[in-house]
Amino acid sequence: GSWIINIVPIRLLKIFSGIIFIIFGVLILRNKEGREKSKSYFKNSFLSVFALIFITEWGDKTQIASGIFATKYNALMVLIGAITALALLSVIAIYLGRFVSNKVDKKVVTKIAGTVFILMGISFFLF
Repeated sequence: GSWIINIVPIRLLKIFSGIIFIIFGVLILRNKEGREKSKSYFKNSFLSVFALIFITEWGDKTQIASGIFATKYNALMVLIGAITALALLSVIAIYLGRFVSNKVDKKVVTKIAGTVFILMGISFFLF
């Protein structure tokens, strides 16, 4: 896990992550609510979520911790634990997002989500 920091400076990783977050924020804000869902909706949402999580978690503390745990404990058990934790956190986030989207106007949720992504992206440059 920590080998990525030796290859790519942490500052460069933060800049790259910030750019990705800003791009996702802009894409969210540009998405037209009235646009028809295409047949490739599943493919696009799957790839978007996968790419965002993959890129932002690359070299993250949790990934490094998983690598360190794997040096001391059974690698398969570490993998199962890491996947289970990420899956559980994702389920909570998904249901919380669904709950909020049912209570708040979709346009407002979209604007908030896009703005939060952009602000998080900017924070990568500042901290």
